[in-house]
Formats: sequence, structure tokens, C-alpha cells
Amino acid sequence: MLHWTLVFLVVALIAAVLGFGGIAGTAAGIAKILFFVFLVLWLLSFLMRKGGA
Repeated sequence: MLHWTLVFLVVALIAAVLGFGGIAGTAAGIAKILFFVFLVLWLLSFLMRKGGA
């Protein structure tokens, strides 16, 4: 999941440099959503591991 976040972030940066505002905004939004999903899943995984051991 973190891989896809980084991919969309790179796409957003490249699109922003080339001047594609709509594509850059959409890719940045997707990257932000994926980052927060990854963060929540990581936190849940950490809490489950800590509680089980």
C-alpha cells in the first residue's frame, strides 16, 4: 500500500511540473488517501501484535 502511495505522489509531482493541474490534484488526493489508509492499517497491525504477545 505504501508503494502505491509513493507511485501516486511521484505521478502528482511529475504532472505538476508539466502543468497538468487536474491530474496532479487527483493523483495527490489519491496519494493522501492511500497514505492514511496505510497508516491506519499499520497502526492496527502494531496494536494487534503488541496485544497478542
